[in-house]
Amino acid sequence: MKYLFVAFGCAALFCVTAAGQTGTLSKSDQEFIDMAAQTDMLEARLGQLVQDQASSQKVKDYAQMLVTDHTADYNQVSALATKVGGTVPKGLDKAGDRMVAPFTKAKGTAFDHRYVHDMVAGHTKAIAAYKHENEHTQNADIKAYINQTLPTLEKHLQGAQDLEKEKPSS
Repeated sequence: MKYLFVAFGCAALFCVTAAGQTGTLSKSDQEFIDMAAQTDMLEARLGQLVQDQASSQKVKDYAQMLVTDHTADYNQVSALATKVGGTVPKGLDKAGDRMVAPFTKAKGTAFDHRYVHDMVAGHTKAIAAYKHENEHTQNADIKAYINQTLPTLEKHLQGAQDLEKEKPSS
């Protein structure tokens, strides 16, 4: 009977240890996944507003590219989260809602200017966050995702910087 309890205890301890190893995600890795998903949802939401409120066709085309790319990326982040034992948010958080709010009131060239400026700032910040996570995560799947995604974010930043240089007339 004593050996049965010891065997059961060892088996239970082994299961707990194994379960702890699979699906264990660090707090910083989960925060990164949350940030990536929030960024994707924000970009898609703002891109939808651009179609109705922007005046420049170049800005509209740029925004459509972002909607397409960030929608695809949200699906990749969701798959990554599932694979590494994390979760993704299903809607914008309060900070995202606050970032969208000013855009709902702007129209025309004022909208274009603010949108392009925010895309430069947002993509600069996102690239820095991705690089920081890449240096600090121990998770190979997250590193692979980052290395795959960074070139797209850099392309988005370059596109926004190019639009910003054009300075559409008011």
